[in-house]
Amino acid sequence: MKKFAHIIGIILLVIGNTYAQQEKGIVGANNWLNNWTEFNPNQVDYGEATQILAGKISQDTKLYKKHVYLLMGSVFVTDNATLTIEPGTVIIGDYASKASLTITKGAKIIADGLETDPIVFTSNRGVKRSGDWGGLIILGDAPSNKFGNGSVASYHSELNAADYVYTNFGGTDLKSNSGILRYVRIEYAGKRIRGVGNFNGLLLAGVGNKTTFENVMVSFSAGDSFEVWGGDVNLTNMVSYNSNNNDYGFNFGTQSQLVNSLAIRSPYISSSSGSRCLQIRSYDKKEEVDFSKKGTSVIAKNLTFINTSENLENDIKMGLVKEAVYIGANTSLDMDRSVISGFNPAVILEDDININIDNLEKIKFSDMYFNNCNGNIFVENNSNNEDLENWYGNRAFFNVYSKGRNSETFIDIKNSKRPDFRLRINKIAATNVDSD
Repeated sequence: MKKFAHIIGIILLVIGNTYAQQEKGIVGANNWLNNWTEFNPNQVDYGEATQILAGKISQDTKLYKKHVYLLMGSVFVTDNATLTIEPGTVIIGDYASKASLTITKGAKIIADGLETDPIVFTSNRGVKRSGDWGGLIILGDAPSNKFGNGSVASYHSELNAADYVYTNFGGTDLKSNSGILRYVRIEYAGKRIRGVGNFNGLLLAGVGNKTTFENVMVSFSAGDSFEVWGGDVNLTNMVSYNSNNNDYGFNFGTQSQLVNSLAIRSPYISSSSGSRCLQIRSYDKKEEVDFSKKGTSVIAKNLTFINTSENLENDIKMGLVKEAVYIGANTSLDMDRSVISGFNPAVILEDDININIDNLEKIKFSDMYFNNCNGNIFVENNSNNEDLENWYGNRAFFNVYSKGRNSETFIDIKNSKRPDFRLRINKIAATNVDSD
């Protein structure tokens, strides 16, 4: 009887561990990256442009898969118009004119691709590089913590004064609807603007929660892959691949959710200022925001952050690997069931954050899988993290710490065509059982 009970106990432990591990990191019964993602976009021939998009789109317009569109200069969808893009359509951003597409406040984009027929925004250069063109900007009517409304005018220095109205964002409507982005790829965006910095692959400013964002991949962006300013945004099944800057940035009082999403960082692709998988801030400068309004708050579930170093120790010594997550003052983060693998360290808290109960209750890490990181959670410029280790290491948070190689931790990380970044369940479960 005792032997039988022992066997049942082991079986239950294996099942329990397998179930628990399947909850961590990106999840799915199948590899949801298949078919619509592309990890080698420079090898894809998208064909020659047959149509041009330029200036303002002020009435409802549809783009068709049968054409390839060349985006030239700063293109604005205005006057409450809707831009509808058929599945499989390719839009090529022009390098010379610093092309970008902006959906202005009140207008909509319906880019509703299919898993087998995604919509693609990419570069028009023969040899494509990060920052070849601007990117996609969506402006909405939801609030931020800025004084008054915000503007993205700095990205469009060539505009006439009368057109600056098209760069404004923000309002009071949390439920505003700017359309749909689903099964969409954005490649080689992030053009540098003198005195401003880089465009982002996808910038969402004041966007409301009736807008749909599902299955969007941003690859080889010279700016942030995904940047969210204010608004109330839900992002599901996002992919950031080989960004020069941050993978996911949240700022200016946004109330956002990031779910079942992935960031893959290379130690050899990064901006000079350092880059993170996730950066959460409430402001860039204190004087630009109203502290009576909500600070930035992010709920992050089932995320996988991976640094692809082949020699992590050496890359850290060379200064090529930084933290995965950076949390600024006056923000909150609830992050759980997520995986952070191969960073230096996993998390940094801004040094303006006082380590006390009130602040720690705003910064939650639970059911996490910290793997092969050079330290876990630290305050900026402070190497003594004993209090944080004791807090987040408490069994009540169910956080797990490991030192496995990426090839042992994830199902098929080196498959160039169909990589699978879900956790390798059986090996982890077996390891847990053997240790008991």
